[in-house]
Amino acid sequence: MTDRSPRIRRLLGRFTTGHGGPDARFGARLVAGTALTALAAVPFSLALVLVESHWTPLHRLDQSVAERLHRSALDHPGWVRVLDFLTHVAWGPATMRILVAGVVVWLLWRRAYRLAAWAAVTAIGGGLMGLLVKNVVERARPHLPDPVSHAPGFSFPSGHSMTAVTSCAVLLLVLLPLVPRAWRPVPWVLAAVAVLGVGYTRVALGVHWVSDVVGGWLLGVAVVTATALAFEAWRGDVGRPRTTPAEGLEPEITTEDPEPAGRSGSQ
Repeated sequence: MTDRSPRIRRLLGRFTTGHGGPDARFGARLVAGTALTALAAVPFSLALVLVESHWTPLHRLDQSVAERLHRSALDHPGWVRVLDFLTHVAWGPATMRILVAGVVVWLLWRRAYRLAAWAAVTAIGGGLMGLLVKNVVERARPHLPDPVSHAPGFSFPSGHSMTAVTSCAVLLLVLLPLVPRAWRPVPWVLAAVAVLGVGYTRVALGVHWVSDVVGGWLLGVAVVTATALAFEAWRGDVGRPRTTPAEGLEPEITTEDPEPAGRSGSQ
């Protein structure tokens, strides 16, 4: 019988050292991408388990924060109007989706078709994923005396919070290469303010629990991680270097040929 162990060792060596050609490199990227996506999904899965099991400490936290912010809202009706504007207009899902749609149209005009597809899939896929989880969990929204706002549907995860994460991630990862390096912290700060601000408005208006907001953030991060890793795998296939979030998803968007179609990953 032929001893296959040297052949197996050579094959494993190719995958671990990255010198096994495009198939080996793709396999390594696939494994790493799957692991990172699973890792990003773990916090959301934990939050989902705690919500579904009605974990007492989490319930107490949700209830106490909701009641405290509700009392504050009842005492400050002018602040409620500000929160309504922020949650429905300035940082509302419709506003976020319009911004993402505008970016997708611009990318198509720039002939950056794959980046446009990534942006659209991330935004639409995130929305559908959030809706699916809502209807599976069927968590009731807070019931507070003298409510200052109302919202339809189920509560977990917060769709506003998830949309803020996925939309801000799309805008950042697409547009960062166009921002001078010295100014790049500014859009990150603006995105963080929007994401945190949306979460605060949803709880302060009494239409979501704190855990709903955190769940929306975590699910949004998991969706963006999965789609960004898929896009990074395509970059590797066409021979482009890895990028970091600080550089944007496709730094070549500033060039005349942002996404070459006829390039092979084998070198």
